[in-house]
Amino acid sequence: MFLLLSFLLFHPVFAQKNNPKKEEWINLFNGRDLSGWDIKIAGNDLNDNYKNTFRAENGMLRIMYDQYQTFDNKYGHIYYKEPFSYYILKFDYRFQGDQVPGGASWNVRNSGVMIHSQSAQSLTKDQDFPISLEIQTLGGLGKGVRHTANLCTPGTIVEMNGKVVDAHCIDSQSKTYDGDQWVSVTAVVLGDSIIHHIIEGDTVLTYEKPKIGGGYISKQNDFASGHVGNPDYWLKLDNTPLKEGYIALQSESHAIDFRNIELLNLKGCMVKSALNYKSYYRVPDNSKCTYKK
Repeated sequence: MFLLLSFLLFHPVFAQKNNPKKEEWINLFNGRDLSGWDIKIAGNDLNDNYKNTFRAENGMLRIMYDQYQTFDNKYGHIYYKEPFSYYILKFDYRFQGDQVPGGASWNVRNSGVMIHSQSAQSLTKDQDFPISLEIQTLGGLGKGVRHTANLCTPGTIVEMNGKVVDAHCIDSQSKTYDGDQWVSVTAVVLGDSIIHHIIEGDTVLTYEKPKIGGGYISKQNDFASGHVGNPDYWLKLDNTPLKEGYIALQSESHAIDFRNIELLNLKGCMVKSALNYKSYYRVPDNSKCTYKK
């Protein structure tokens, strides 16, 4: 009986065929530990998880400050091991409790997810933020409007409606989410063409043509203001299209949890005769194609 079952499962005639329409989502976080991620905190060496800032607990990737006495400008990020260019990213976030002492007033219930980021390995030791596009995650303050899934641009610029936007942070049109509730975010990232931020199914921000440039925060706030140790390198890349990069979760002085961090790669094998062809791919990477032997 076992031999017959093995034959049916693995014989080419009976093996399950590829379904080109079935979406193959990748779980970036396994829910158990931080394997597959690199940590870089300003002033510390690569993968020095200062005061246990980043943790895997109860199926969540948590950013915590209960071992801190003061924040001390320890801006940090945890980077997924692999870069992507065309993809859909999903994640949930929620803020927890109060901000750690020493955090800036503008960082209350403020964090973010960086996309098209430089790698953790390429940051200089004291650098606060990677050159990237930040999906800024904000929590409401109990009164007034406070949008989330905004865009901030450390070392980058984008266009909206055919015009370059000089502002360092661009507000979305999201609702305000007060308290410690979970918020679901989706980003549709299409290389250096167009990017959409989506909250609870609503597109709240769209921008195009991301590039390196615009100074670090602005022309007046250069790379030295963010403790970037190799400014000449980035200045030479001014106006270079930002086509791909890493995904990083931010630690910015207010405790935050992330869960359900998933990615659908839109770049892959587009040869229909291949075993791993997918009809939803947007750009080809036919070096990844696999075929029957």
